[in-house]
Amino acid sequence: SQGPGISQTVDYYLRDNTRLGDPGALTFYEVTETMAFRLRQLLSKGKHSAPILASATALTTATSLTLLSDDVVHPLELPWEHAGIFASYDHAALRRGFQVYKQVCATCHSIERIHYRELVGVTHNSEQLLAMAQEVDVVDGPDDQGEMFERPGKLSDKLPVPYANEESGRAANGGAYPPDLSLMVKARHSGADYVFSLLTGYMDPPAGKEMLPGLYYNPYFPGGAIAMPPPLQDGGVEYEDGTPATLSQQAKDVVEFLNWCAEPEANERKKSAAQYLICVGVAAILSGYYKRFKWSPLKTRSISYMKPQIAPK
Repeated sequence: SQGPGISQTVDYYLRDNTRLGDPGALTFYEVTETMAFRLRQLLSKGKHSAPILASATALTTATSLTLLSDDVVHPLELPWEHAGIFASYDHAALRRGFQVYKQVCATCHSIERIHYRELVGVTHNSEQLLAMAQEVDVVDGPDDQGEMFERPGKLSDKLPVPYANEESGRAANGGAYPPDLSLMVKARHSGADYVFSLLTGYMDPPAGKEMLPGLYYNPYFPGGAIAMPPPLQDGGVEYEDGTPATLSQQAKDVVEFLNWCAEPEANERKKSAAQYLICVGVAAILSGYYKRFKWSPLKTRSISYMKPQIAPK
């Protein structure tokens, strides 16, 4: 018989996450088969349906593995201070988050979309960032002889990357390539909540859950097995402002910094939106007043119709 629609099947699971562990709910195999059946039915009558069907089935399977895995725990919605309509980033937290990234995350992950100059006034001043940039030798060129050369970094350079290319990154991490973190908060479902839960969610696997060598159990990661070892630990960094460097504090700070990396224009966008709304409000008030002023003679006039008087003969 014809199964439920694709959207209904996905909504059924996303509406109530607790049903993922319900023995009476559809199994992952049944969900995947139902979605594939509906795709075949919808695309079988169209032209060039074979390549479209293959691509759609692969995409559906990948999405199902990510969203409908029995081993995934969906993160809680956390009260981020910078997420409010009129809220801004905490620059002290951004400075601490950049320190966590530089001392911990930068050993494996890159942030290729951020330059040193974009951090001026956000985490450090220009002199401090210039000193950080000059600690790194950057390959530049070619020179007059056509040769590449190394020079000290400057503010216009990107943040340094840990690996020269993807192959060297995979070789250093057992075949798993650490992704770039520039847009990580926007690239994952639940954004900052997911990244924070992932960083703080490492634990021992439950009974019956076997882990392959080199993998670590994290219920927030699809499948529960992640190749990245726990990156944070209590006291892993020493904050310059004296804030206790607990695991959750480090995770909160680095997630807020990664959120800024994904949306560095957020503060300016909110300020501009407030200015635009004020201008629109003033324009609406003036328009309403002008309308009433212009139409008041017409709307307040009184028209009387009288029977014409017939003069006597």
